Amino acid sequence: MVYDIGGSKLTKNVPTPPSERVQYAINDEEILQLAQWTCQIEKHYSQVRDTYTPMDIEWAKDGITGELFIVQARPETVQSQKSNNVLQNYKLDTNADVLITGRAVGEKIGAGISRVILNVSDIDRFRPGEVLVTNKTDPDWEPIMKQASAIVTNQGGRTCHAAIIAREMGIPAIVGCGDATKNIKTGQEITVSCAEGEQGKVYPGLIPFTVEETQLDDLPETKTQILMNIGNPEEAFGLSALPCDGVGLARLEFIIANHIKVHPLALLKFDELKDTRERIAIAQLTSYYDHKPDFFVDLLSMGIGTIAAAFYPKPVIVRMSDFKSNEYANLLGGQQFEPEEENPMLGWRGASRYYDPLYSEAFALECQAFKRVRDEMGLTNVILMIPFCRTPDEGRKVLAEMAKHGLVKGENSLQVYVMCELPSNVILADEFSQVFDGFSIGSNDLTQLTLGLDRDSALVAHLFDERNHAVKAMLQMAITKARQNNRKIGICGQAPSDYPEFAEFLVEQGINSMSLNPDSVLKTKLKVAQAESSL
Repeated sequence: MVYDIGGSKLTKNVPTPPSERVQYAINDEEILQLAQWTCQIEKHYSQVRDTYTPMDIEWAKDGITGELFIVQARPETVQSQKSNNVLQNYKLDTNADVLITGRAVGEKIGAGISRVILNVSDIDRFRPGEVLVTNKTDPDWEPIMKQASAIVTNQGGRTCHAAIIAREMGIPAIVGCGDATKNIKTGQEITVSCAEGEQGKVYPGLIPFTVEETQLDDLPETKTQILMNIGNPEEAFGLSALPCDGVGLARLEFIIANHIKVHPLALLKFDELKDTRERIAIAQLTSYYDHKPDFFVDLLSMGIGTIAAAFYPKPVIVRMSDFKSNEYANLLGGQQFEPEEENPMLGWRGASRYYDPLYSEAFALECQAFKRVRDEMGLTNVILMIPFCRTPDEGRKVLAEMAKHGLVKGENSLQVYVMCELPSNVILADEFSQVFDGFSIGSNDLTQLTLGLDRDSALVAHLFDERNHAVKAMLQMAITKARQNNRKIGICGQAPSDYPEFAEFLVEQGINSMSLNPDSVLKTKLKVAQAESSL
């Protein structure tokens, strides 16, 4: 926008050159200046009104002088007045024939025009508000999943990728339908109901439904910490208003797949890339960076920092990257650096990558991002967590690798947890306790590895159950050993909110925390309070 101060010329809009479009509008120093002014303004109005007063503040930057101005400040009266202590109950009243059934994910109802997509290369056909119907999903599908009114898949069970992401985003999904892509046609109006028990139902047509809301004025306090799972930094500030004790699982995969989009080794070895199209795509994404690895560090630290700042000073446990090799290969430039594995789920993932000479350079970029968040941004509420760590010795190797890049356990109050998701993590919990500061039970992987089944296979999905006696025995052992070694232990999974008796079991065993998807926080907090009161 070009304007004329005190003159006779009209204000006019002019096109912005492409070279300027890729640049940030303000730099770090200017961001800090605006933040400082904002804090001063909120403090002033809060003192004047004798109550905390969130402010809606507008600012501008002079394109000639570079000066920053606060142009308006007024009390924020919309978001700050909303109550987050509201339970929602979806109800569908219909006698319509069911089109298809599967496993319900969540308890909501969604409706819209269906879009059948069989290949991820066709996701650009998807329109916001449609119902996504596909075979199965992986991280490459996430950009459109968050725009869907509902999701329906042929394959998968309660803990497949589509189910995990749908829960996290609060989107109704039905998985493991078998032949949804055959029975549902693109352009068809459908209603997806997850509000009728464990079996999800797809109905033809747009069927009206109701949402009953119950206001919870006074939520009970719980000895067991109720934490939240989060992946998308853009949702962090909104979700932080929910009555929880922090973040029990922040996943890096969403930030890497949706914001960065490039394999870290492709940035480190850009000049060695063989695919011309990928070189061009990466060059465009990183055009503002002379040193391309800085692109990875900047965006990753911004994503982590956003989540940590939203919940500060509450603890935020961030799991370091846990893509499998086939998922890494789908990132820009990834094919050149990833092996083809027969079973990526049990292959080169998690801790085994971090100290491997084939990947350690990329892990160093993650470490740089975490160091910036904790040491430069001052967000020391961030706790690091190592996934898929098979042995205590492997854990020590990872800690040594982190220390090379300035992340030393114990320094600047840095805590490092380990995912307890392998039978070896449970059996050797005493030894893992000597390496790490705490545990977080990954009930999805622990259940499938204890029962020896593929959680993504619709053929055996019905056998996947965290309430199985073998799984509960593993959980009991893990909690007991962690407490004996004075280590905190929590769980990040859906079972406590899906099964009230499972939450009660965990409370009885003395678990320290439960980390849940946002839509489960309120009802599970009530369940846990009830379980604690009966002990």
